[in-house]
Amino acid sequence: MAAARSRALSWFAAPLVWLALTAAAAPAEPERLDTIRDVVLRIHRCWRPPPPDKANPIDITVIVSFNREGAILGHPRISYESQQATDNDRLQYRIAVMETLQRCTPLPFTESLGGAVAGRPFAIPFRNKKYPPRTQERQAWLSPRTL
Repeated sequence: MAAARSRALSWFAAPLVWLALTAAAAPAEPERLDTIRDVVLRIHRCWRPPPPDKANPIDITVIVSFNREGAILGHPRISYESQQATDNDRLQYRIAVMETLQRCTPLPFTESLGGAVAGRPFAIPFRNKKYPPRTQERQAWLSPRTL
């Protein structure tokens, strides 16, 4: 009876062991991107600004288009850089942006997102400057009370 029970357990355990081994050996499918917000977040996760000893923090925006498969279509273009940036700052940040795009692409679009965004330009900002906190002062004409 005990031998029959152990054979029955081995019939159930063998497929579970096989599933565990194949799941561990198979590379995980990257998370598919289904919204424009997902695309921007994925690119920002890849972003690595230049170290502070190489360049001062600046803001930079790149315009880039993708094909249906998530690969870059055409040539990315820098559309904005902070005014006070030096030539070295601009160069270092342009290199960092292009490295980010190389590291992140092709993006794993879902079929529906790939069809929707193919060929359309994305303006992706990279903000690195420190901005002073906004003041909480209220002006009289903005108060909700009516006199």
